[in-house]
Amino acid sequence: MTLLIIVIALALIFDFINGFHDAANSIATIVSTKVLTPFQAVIWAAFFNFVAFFIAKYIIGEFGIANTVAKTVLPQFITLPVILSGLIAAIIWNLVTWWLGIPSSSSHTLIGGFAGAAIASAGFGSIEGLVILKIAAFIFLAPLIGMLIAVVLTYFTLYCWRKAKPHKAESWFRRLQLLSSALFSVGHGLNDSQKVMGIIAAALFAAGEITDIGNIPNWVPLACFSMIAMGTMSGGWRIVKTMGTRITKVTALEGVVAETSGAITLFITEILKIPVSTTHTITGSIIGVGAVKRLSAVRWGVTKDLLVAWILTIPVSAVMAMLVYVLIVFVIGMA
Repeated sequence: MTLLIIVIALALIFDFINGFHDAANSIATIVSTKVLTPFQAVIWAAFFNFVAFFIAKYIIGEFGIANTVAKTVLPQFITLPVILSGLIAAIIWNLVTWWLGIPSSSSHTLIGGFAGAAIASAGFGSIEGLVILKIAAFIFLAPLIGMLIAVVLTYFTLYCWRKAKPHKAESWFRRLQLLSSALFSVGHGLNDSQKVMGIIAAALFAAGEITDIGNIPNWVPLACFSMIAMGTMSGGWRIVKTMGTRITKVTALEGVVAETSGAITLFITEILKIPVSTTHTITGSIIGVGAVKRLSAVRWGVTKDLLVAWILTIPVSAVMAMLVYVLIVFVIGMA
């Protein structure tokens, strides 16, 4: 029981870290366009992160992404040391990338850590290879979908507002950015909170507290959505700079399009029950709006560095989790 409590506590700590690590995703453009101050922006994002709980529970009626994450590892190989190792590795990678200002994926960090610890425990036969491959594919598909939607929306928006006076259009898009940022924050909450829910469900299953991973107690989603909201309120200013200014300079119109495109992508993946990275999604959307302006407006060197970090996240997290598992099981003797 003590180990279960430790695992749940670490999972919620990861959710909190995820909140401030990924807060930049939903507030970077709204801060860079000066629609809201950084403090106002994180409060705004945190509120809609929590609103996502009520949407998932009472409108969608299920937590499909949580179920997908929980089933990354085959049930018979899920143990508390495996989950603990995955969480420790994920937390370390998240903190390192936050400190370096790299907008990596908390989602893939968690999944890579969970799978890596299971492989260290029982070999490659312990993981659901097809599920992990599908999740890994969206490392590329999520930003691509976000980028394509952003390109289409940008052209459509420019056409619709082609006769508007620039000052009036700017005023309207600054207001609309509040809505688009809220939509993206809801998508962030729907996607990211459920990943930790899946990990906690797996821990409860391993401890014998529940018999079905898909049957998550009501306190789990409430705790996860609350923690990610509180984490978002703590901000993530290092990553805000990368997302809001280093990829491309964003106007209010482009901010609306990027956030709306990212939100649509997240809602699509919610329907498909595929955990994706909100970081990847909004990055692709920002690249899309920048590329419409002109290809040279996108700082492709920064984009290349981000892509390398994304590709490395799952394998690096997996290897770290393997090392942590060996440490806690064979060195400390925590079986």
